[in-house]
Amino acid sequence: MKAYDENEGNGEDDAAGTGTGARIPLPRDSVEEGGRALPEPAPVALEHPVLTSLLGAWALAACSAQEAAAVEEHLGECESCADEALRLREAVTLLQRPESLDLDPALRTRVLEGCLERRPPRIPVPGWAASYDAETARLDALLQDFGDAEWHAPVRLRWFEDDGAASRRTTVAGVIAHLLTVDGTVAVGLGLDDPLGDITAPSHAPAARTEAYWRASHYPPTRAVRAPWREQSHGIVRTVAFTGDAGGMPVSYGDFELPLRDAMLDRAFECWVHAEDIAEAVDYPYEPPSARHLNGMIDLAARMLPGALAARRRAGLATPGGGPHLVAAGEPGRSLRLEIEGSGGGEWLIPLDSPGAVGSADHEVAHVALDGVEFCRLAAGHVPPAEAAAGQVGDREAIRDVLFAAAGLSRM
Repeated sequence: MKAYDENEGNGEDDAAGTGTGARIPLPRDSVEEGGRALPEPAPVALEHPVLTSLLGAWALAACSAQEAAAVEEHLGECESCADEALRLREAVTLLQRPESLDLDPALRTRVLEGCLERRPPRIPVPGWAASYDAETARLDALLQDFGDAEWHAPVRLRWFEDDGAASRRTTVAGVIAHLLTVDGTVAVGLGLDDPLGDITAPSHAPAARTEAYWRASHYPPTRAVRAPWREQSHGIVRTVAFTGDAGGMPVSYGDFELPLRDAMLDRAFECWVHAEDIAEAVDYPYEPPSARHLNGMIDLAARMLPGALAARRRAGLATPGGGPHLVAAGEPGRSLRLEIEGSGGGEWLIPLDSPGAVGSADHEVAHVALDGVEFCRLAAGHVPPAEAAAGQVGDREAIRDVLFAAAGLSRM
């Protein structure tokens, strides 16, 4: 390359543009500034083997504009390459991660809150019933487009019983019939019609009511069960709106009772769990509840754990060890710290030796950490206690008892 000479180009001839010295060209206007159209890219002439090798990149949209134009022009002329391109495009769609078509679980709550800020309802739904309202609405939205094949898809209901896994086969329609009959315990407590009608169940327990309903059906449940379930859930929400913030009315589950506010949380939890069972049966994604509703469900399970631990001791299922340290009701006793991480999380101190005792940080003997959704699936009997992904520190026997007691909260 020739070096630039500072002495060149200083003469008059150069100044006039007639010399032989080096000249710096004047800047030119760009196409955009001049208002002229951009030139069309020159077509690329490629051989058949090259075009064939580009089909994979074309299917992934990784070709340049000229290469993509050349490939697409070739596909209109070559039948074998067109077939191969179609197969590659279909393969690319299989590589993409499927996205849930469900709306954000919190969207309904946000929309309702926005509407209610502008026009509050004359009779609002109590906060403790909001999770049931939301979960039944989400399940109903999942069911609305089901055809006959989906309604008869097989579903396995799973729970934990006597320290072992238990299950029952049914269909999607059978699951909705199960929710209908067990929600009926709340409906009856509120003075609404019992969905069992003239059917007599051996007891008021959820499993007994469901089995009686299934046996009394001349045919397996079909999509027709959706309408009475939906009408009953709407009736329950409307009725509890008139109860105010009390929610203390007892609801019988046969061998135990729950106050109405906790029964509504229990039914919201069951609705979500069985909605996941249904979604799994039809291969459809389903999201967990919103964090606020999930927290309420976790809190209910944590409050029920002391009673479940006491029932395990009475049944001889508690881990043998040094024995419980009984304390008077209302007094602090040995405790386990249950730490729930993620959505709806928090911390609970679980009294280990008496349902009447008070959890105490000063008497903490063990610490367990679990993800919120994982804990709920443990409480639903869908995760064996021995396989629960838990961080564990402290008394191993106490930890085992609490994990098994959590799984023991489940039922059909």
